[in-house]
Amino acid sequence: MATEVETWSATQKHDGVFSFDGEPRQVDAPYGDEDDALNDVEVNGNWTPQEKALHEARLKAKAKRRLRKSSSRNSTSESISESGEPTGADPNSPKGKPNTNDRKSRTGKGRGLPKKGGAGGKGVWGAAGMVYEVEEPDVRDPNYDESAQGDTVYATVVPELNEKELEKTVNPIVQEYFEHGDTKEVQMLLEGLNLGPHKFEFSSMALSLSLEGKASHRELTSRLLSDLSVKVLSQADMARAFDKMLKELPDLILDTPEAPQMLGQFIARAIADHVLSMAFLDCYKGQVVCDHARVALDRAAVLLSMKREMVRLDNVWGVGGGLRPVKHLIKEMNLLLKEYLVSGEVSEAEHCLRDLEVPHFHHELVYEAIVMVLEAKGDRAVNMMVKLLQAFWKIGLITVDQMNRGFQRVYDELPEINLDVPHAHTIMESFVDLCYQESVITKQLRDACPSRGRKRFVSEGDGGLIKI
Repeated sequence: MATEVETWSATQKHDGVFSFDGEPRQVDAPYGDEDDALNDVEVNGNWTPQEKALHEARLKAKAKRRLRKSSSRNSTSESISESGEPTGADPNSPKGKPNTNDRKSRTGKGRGLPKKGGAGGKGVWGAAGMVYEVEEPDVRDPNYDESAQGDTVYATVVPELNEKELEKTVNPIVQEYFEHGDTKEVQMLLEGLNLGPHKFEFSSMALSLSLEGKASHRELTSRLLSDLSVKVLSQADMARAFDKMLKELPDLILDTPEAPQMLGQFIARAIADHVLSMAFLDCYKGQVVCDHARVALDRAAVLLSMKREMVRLDNVWGVGGGLRPVKHLIKEMNLLLKEYLVSGEVSEAEHCLRDLEVPHFHHELVYEAIVMVLEAKGDRAVNMMVKLLQAFWKIGLITVDQMNRGFQRVYDELPEINLDVPHAHTIMESFVDLCYQESVITKQLRDACPSRGRKRFVSEGDGGLIKI
């Protein structure tokens, strides 16, 4: 059977030249890249269908290879132009990525010099040796103001406080002043604030806080108003503050029932300190509608008439706490205990003791109470003093240390007290046992109470000897 299939010869004559049946023909190399000569070769009309199909397949493969090369080359150039990356890649970098540490221009432009001549970068204020001079304003600057040229004055602008901000700012200042009592520090803080038309509000807030506080706080407030007068606050500001307080008395008495009397004392003290003028009281004559305001103004008028010869009403609030003399404190505590024995009101005695503001001197109250028990007649004073000490112990007004010191002072002075009170040891022992039963003192303090043995005489059959 005759076959018309042509076979390849196993020999290659030249590059791209093979023989079919002994006849050499020019064909493409299977994997050649530079085979443009194939386009010049004319297709032989004697080719078999298989040769034509093979030739067409090679042409299609070559067209695909060229298309892939051109598309990859175009995509690379487009991505570089969009992202600003360099066209070339560092051959030493992995996977052909561009070298990001290269300081040369990545766009292929420029001379490869550093930016801004070496004066750029983070934390750099210019090139080395550069001296900055005062720049003249640019006339072409849209913010240029010809009228503002010349000597420029810079000033710190403090925003004005509104009513809410004023209250949040002033309250801590006053509360802190009650602790340290330094008026100069308060003056310095107020000078740094812009109170504006609400300057008088500082005085009214200080007065309101002192009414809710102790007598020492009211004394400090009077001193503060005296020191701030003229320097920070004028008489007109002070007058507005007290006028506001007189109008707010119906609300103030809800928390402080004694507010009218206290405000009257504040007004009298302010007039004596020349914080207010005497005309302040005269302008209210016949014009007061509120009963509480009338009480305050009457109180101020009475104090001023009594202290007319004095320059200052220094004792209108008393002397605060530990500044009082010891003899004065002892006298006040004796008076407190005597009033309690008459009235029997524990709450009033507690109020009076707190007003003294001497928690470190409460042992004197314990001492005076025990001495009154030893000198009293009957059991009424014993039971009432035990009740009083028990109440003060439970609310924590008298501490363990103050209670122990008071009892120990009586223990030490009991021999001398026994000279005036012969039965002092017996009364003391019964009083200590009763206090221990009511949990006023500890067992250790009870056991420390001194005791004296009873004398036995000849009549008791001791052979004519006296035994102790």
